[in-house]
Amino acid sequence: MCGICGVISADTRQVEPAVRRMMRAMIHRGPDDEGFVELPLANAESGPVVGLGFRRLSILDLSPAGHQPMVNSSTGDWLVFNGEVYNFRALRAELSGSGVIFRGTSDTEVVLHALSRWKEQALPKLHGMFALAFYDSVERLLLLARDPLGIKPLYMAELPDRFVFASEIRALRSSGLVPLDPDVAGIAGMLAYGAVQSPRTVFEKIRSFPAGSYQWLDAGAVAGRPQPAPRRYWSFPEQSVSPPPAAAAAEVSRLLREAVQRHLVADVPLGVLLSAGIDSTVLAAYACEFATSLTAFTVGFGGLTLDDESAPAAATAAALGIRHVNVQVEPTTLPAIWRDWLATLDSPSIDGFNTRLVSRRLAQEGVTVGLSGLGADELFGGYPSFHRAPRWSQLVRTFRLVPPHLRSGVVAKLGTLDGRTGAFEKLADLVATDGSVASITRAMRRTLSDRRLAALSVSADRVGLAADYLERPGPLRQETSTNGDAFNTVSRMELVHYMGDTLLRDTDANSMQHALEVRVPFLDLPLVDYVSALPGSLKQATGTPKALLRQACAGVLPPEILSRPKTGFTLPMGSWMRRTVRDQCEAAITAVEQLPFLDGHEVRRVWDEFQAKPDAMHWSRPLALVVLGAHLA
Repeated sequence: MCGICGVISADTRQVEPAVRRMMRAMIHRGPDDEGFVELPLANAESGPVVGLGFRRLSILDLSPAGHQPMVNSSTGDWLVFNGEVYNFRALRAELSGSGVIFRGTSDTEVVLHALSRWKEQALPKLHGMFALAFYDSVERLLLLARDPLGIKPLYMAELPDRFVFASEIRALRSSGLVPLDPDVAGIAGMLAYGAVQSPRTVFEKIRSFPAGSYQWLDAGAVAGRPQPAPRRYWSFPEQSVSPPPAAAAAEVSRLLREAVQRHLVADVPLGVLLSAGIDSTVLAAYACEFATSLTAFTVGFGGLTLDDESAPAAATAAALGIRHVNVQVEPTTLPAIWRDWLATLDSPSIDGFNTRLVSRRLAQEGVTVGLSGLGADELFGGYPSFHRAPRWSQLVRTFRLVPPHLRSGVVAKLGTLDGRTGAFEKLADLVATDGSVASITRAMRRTLSDRRLAALSVSADRVGLAADYLERPGPLRQETSTNGDAFNTVSRMELVHYMGDTLLRDTDANSMQHALEVRVPFLDLPLVDYVSALPGSLKQATGTPKALLRQACAGVLPPEILSRPKTGFTLPMGSWMRRTVRDQCEAAITAVEQLPFLDGHEVRRVWDEFQAKPDAMHWSRPLALVVLGAHLA
């Protein structure tokens, strides 16, 4: 887990200084080592060059043999690589069998030789999380690529005379080469969903590189010649024929067990982020089979919230026979952590504070790598949207002859009578959709309503977005249609949008702020390919949340744990925003009021209503404005 960055430019004087500025901006991602190399992208001596920079967090092969940028001494190819490839041992054996000689034991070296041999055809072979830049010394081309689900981030800025990329937006901002004009459409999408929606960011010239895609760049990238657009190398598989339930459960159990085994590969101490739920518990149970020394970490919030998973998690660890550490977050530290969170946001989001709290405490405990259960809810059906979206779809379609604006208007009016205007505004948007399961699922994830966004002067049509505040359909927009399978439609919507644009991005940014690598075995590619291809009816056969996962774990977990309902913890964010961290929030709201493309009076009205009527508006709505103000101030 590291940070990568690079600059392509014909002005060689600006390359190394800019890359080194970006490297310094990402020291938190890689405190152990750094490296830089400058390489030609044209045959002429005076042609464009690419500078590659790297910050290292040592996980595999702690020796100098793991240093990056890494060169293939046989070909002259170079690589900077952020992430982990978990099947690298199998790939190493395959490459060794064809004559490749390795110097060290890192997965980076395996990826480098795989790309030298197979070029972009190597990408589907890599099972893991990654963002990379590979330099082909013969063709003098640069390859950018990102893992299938976008677990690891990669951002780019494509300008007429330079091309800049990095693992974090803050690095691009630090380069001194990228204009920082705001992207109003990116900001509108962020306010609509609580996090910026790919491929946009809140800056006009910075874009997120698409997940599951690659792009070759040559000297024309800075000479005005069109470059090949990113191309997708992975998409969700076609739906398979339904196997017998017992066979599907057995295969899920096998694939998950193998995924956990692969994810335990590390040359540093590793732990499991253990909650009271089934997801992290099954990871811990499988990890016990392979790890000689395993510690389960549970972060307690006893002083901050009544919802705390410490006691049931401790009971789980005792039942599994593994060491358990209960790490408590102290209320007295909250204002300082909140201030640090707002000051170091890589991209504004309402969802990252929990991860920041957890990562900070685990880093203080000396944890470098932790397994997380992220991805299980999206794959196996752990969210209310899996049963609510199909029901709402049927209801909305029942009233399809009533014009959408009339449906929306009636519901909004009910909200003014009820007093819960925020909830009814969201419901008004939901009933105004076309009634498809996909549109209902998107509407359920909304933060600010269409009415609020229009009042803020950033309606979808005004900023050039589709009506759902996402990018208009294009060749790289991940396909989420599933031929009428409602469960799989919800699953793919949650995987691509909520998980991809919020959970994964926030997990990476907030954990790496404290040099903590979070691994997600449920997103192991063979498991994702298998489960996402199964018919939805098989995954929700009993009507129990995550029924297939529970069946797969029946022989692994004790019955009392297997039957435990989903718990989770809820931090009292609204209360904090009105009291403990109110001054910091007020300062951010004042900054948002000054933005020329937003209606400052509406910004203030949202904040004042939140303060005056605690039950009328969910805290996520004003928080979206707070994080935006803190980020752009």
